[in-house]
Amino acid sequence: MASRFLVVPQWQGGTSARAMSLADGALAIRDDLPSSATTVIDVPVEAGEELGTGVKRYSALRRIGEAIALEATAAGPGVIVIGGDCGVAIPAIGVAAGRSAGLAVVWFDAHADLHSPESSPSGALGGMSLRAVLGEGADGIALTETAVAIDRVVLAGARAIDEAEQQLIDETPLTVIPRPESAEAVLDALRAMDATDVYVHVDLDVLDPAEFAGLADPVPFGVELSTLTATISGLRAEFSVVGSSISGFSPASPEAAADDLSAILRIISALTR
Repeated sequence: MASRFLVVPQWQGGTSARAMSLADGALAIRDDLPSSATTVIDVPVEAGEELGTGVKRYSALRRIGEAIALEATAAGPGVIVIGGDCGVAIPAIGVAAGRSAGLAVVWFDAHADLHSPESSPSGALGGMSLRAVLGEGADGIALTETAVAIDRVVLAGARAIDEAEQQLIDETPLTVIPRPESAEAVLDALRAMDATDVYVHVDLDVLDPAEFAGLADPVPFGVELSTLTATISGLRAEFSVVGSSISGFSPASPEAAADDLSAILRIISALTR
């Protein structure tokens, strides 16, 4: 089955002062995708209101999330969501979890994204995204009936973890692999869960900044591109990848975006071939 792509130039959940460049990144990726297999979500220009939720730009983010869920449902299993910030993965994972009981999630990210609205230092949804997948967060954004069990999640590549996030990690069975050196580390974690259906989320800041420049918040000592693509290929060979997302492309300029697109296309190729 040919892959379907859902491009979401959402910047409202970004944690950086360069958040709006996330929309530019999503649209730059779109230009290299097959137009007949690609749908673009109309993201509002306005920032949106917090509405007492503790999530900045909540009203816009909730509306975009509802549109993602609708389009991901229509696209069918295996859709690849292109962000934007990490928040685009939340509704897409909810759709996948609704189809696949016991869904496992592999979350590649330099940051843990495990803050709640109460603990978040920024109020940005990007830093709360994985916590929302687990069912905790603002109403209308955090998953409810389709929340993923914390013992079904592998957080891979995280090396910038705040104290509140580390406390959650220490107190729960969440699997954390700070810097996977090979595909086997992630595959072994999924085997231990008896996983069958898997959702793969890639925040591009999981990569080593020496290999990938288009990041608003680069964290040194990241995962090598070859290791990431080999891991994704290994996942596809052994498990059923029922959905995926890519986020965090924040190019400094259109010219700079071109320099990183070959790496992104290698990741997309690993997710689709």
